[in-house]
Amino acid sequence: MSGLCGYLRLASDGDAEATAQSLPLAPAQLSQFGDERARTLAQGGAALTVAAADGSASVHQEAGLLVAVWGRARLDGSKEQLAARLGAAWRARGPHACGELSGHFALCIIDTASSRALLAIDRCGVHPMHYQAGQDGLSFATSAAALPAGELDAQSMFNYLYFHMIPSPRTIFRHQHRLLPGEYLLYRRGRMERGSYWRLRFREERTLPFVLMKKQFLAAIGDAVRQEAEDAGQIGAFLSGGTDSSTLAGMLGKVTGRPARTYSIGFDVDGYDEMAYARIAARHFDAAHQEYYLTAGDVADAIPRIAAAADQPFGNASVVPAYFCAQMARADGVTRLLGGDGGDELFGGNERYARQAVFSRYEQLPSGLRQLALEPLLFGVSGRLDLPLLRKARSYVEQALVPMPARLDTYNLLRRYGPAEVLQSDFLATVDEGAPMAQMTSCYWEAHGLSQINRLQALDMRYTLADNDLRKVALACDLSGIEVGFPFLSDELLAFSARLPPRDKLNGTRLRYFFKHALREHLPRAILRKKKQGFGMPFGTWLLADARLRELAFDSLSQLKSRGIVRLAFIDRLTQTLVHEHPAYHGTMIWVLMMLEQWLHHHVTPGAAAAPADAAEIAAHPVPRA
Repeated sequence: MSGLCGYLRLASDGDAEATAQSLPLAPAQLSQFGDERARTLAQGGAALTVAAADGSASVHQEAGLLVAVWGRARLDGSKEQLAARLGAAWRARGPHACGELSGHFALCIIDTASSRALLAIDRCGVHPMHYQAGQDGLSFATSAAALPAGELDAQSMFNYLYFHMIPSPRTIFRHQHRLLPGEYLLYRRGRMERGSYWRLRFREERTLPFVLMKKQFLAAIGDAVRQEAEDAGQIGAFLSGGTDSSTLAGMLGKVTGRPARTYSIGFDVDGYDEMAYARIAARHFDAAHQEYYLTAGDVADAIPRIAAAADQPFGNASVVPAYFCAQMARADGVTRLLGGDGGDELFGGNERYARQAVFSRYEQLPSGLRQLALEPLLFGVSGRLDLPLLRKARSYVEQALVPMPARLDTYNLLRRYGPAEVLQSDFLATVDEGAPMAQMTSCYWEAHGLSQINRLQALDMRYTLADNDLRKVALACDLSGIEVGFPFLSDELLAFSARLPPRDKLNGTRLRYFFKHALREHLPRAILRKKKQGFGMPFGTWLLADARLRELAFDSLSQLKSRGIVRLAFIDRLTQTLVHEHPAYHGTMIWVLMMLEQWLHHHVTPGAAAAPADAAEIAAHPVPRA
């Protein structure tokens, strides 16, 4: 919906106007879903364009300097003349000036006098930044659509199939990269230097009593919601019925002094619908609530548009309900929606935290007991006994023996199928199968925390949040022409989470221990007690029941066969056998592959993804359409 893009030439032979006209960018893409006013600044060999709603950007130009900040950021607590003051901080402190900004932002500073440029994004990666450098200079944009497309990166496509998204710093294009959360890029006369201006640092010992921490926590949530509501026009909130969205709905009504406008999506499929809890929260907070039940036809309508708008292949299916929720809010006149993303990661709400805590208990047993008694018993003589209790015990120990974070890999869908079963051998020969886990391992062990829950939090802040959930909600809201805010990701709540003791996030296997106790007087009891469900969509069920959706999906997989990525025999087995055996599980892989082909179809010429498969082989493996 909005953003910034720009360019720095290493040598300029034209005036400012000529430079602005010759940008190898597409600034119009920044406002393709809205009516934001675009502003362009140009000077010497540099130019930048910003498109943003009122109050969501700041620009500044002076001799030898161009500055732009996109997002709702503050410097020393103020938004006034933000870009000008940031420019002064840059001249005094260089890249360290990034750390003085608070809020969610993407920024660029172009110092034409010294042929330098600084790019940075906020601490959580709410706003992205893509960049690429060549012999002639640096180009950058918050949307990849504003940059020229390049050669596709096979490793990134493998990473997509592994994660169902492409983690930063890679992108789908080989010579284009993205900044990590809390990271900056300093470009100096053709050389690039990346660095972190901020990292989440944990303090794992309690220093304050619960009563005082509760007071600080509730005040921080209220402040975060209040700041997101400032100058926001008509504001509303996603409401799934979970603890995070319900908390924000209540706080929004409290800080604005009027019923919160809330929006929910339901599914008329057993095991997926949480509308009852959304209604409980709406009644409890007297919200002005609207809801919509999604259908398979809605999904079929949305898939091509979502794929066309995405910067790169994106396989999180919950983007569809998020999109229809945002559409409903936009039709109601809302210009800014609040999302509860970040609450799980900051306060211990993900189910895998409890599951991994159970496995970690085995590591805490004396090594002698494990290695001399339990393991020989389970895998020795009794290993030949096929008894349910022994099978369960062996499975537990086998998983517990896998070190973290590789233990998380045991649930990975691509690994469970086997990359060699899924992917063409020629394609697989061009990638590093171990790269995704190596990247995750590096992130897990560089976390500044000793407890498993905090290391998992740091991992999820990168892979679950910055590159997945935030991109999902931002894409849904961009397509709907509205802004989105994430109060749980305020700098104050980040700092609060970092000093929250591990047992207050996960007490035994009890998730969100502190969070739920602190909000007992705010949230309905039924929501505090509900089992976490998420925003999952019954795609597999609908795929088998709806001919139109099935035709779209199977046609997409048929087209994917020509790209030399996925084995034709696997696509046949997936569509003809596996999805019928377990629609929910195998439907996930159909969705991931379908969205890959849909993205390639809208952004890449046919056959450009990889060497095409033999035409005769493709003809011998048709995908059934219905």
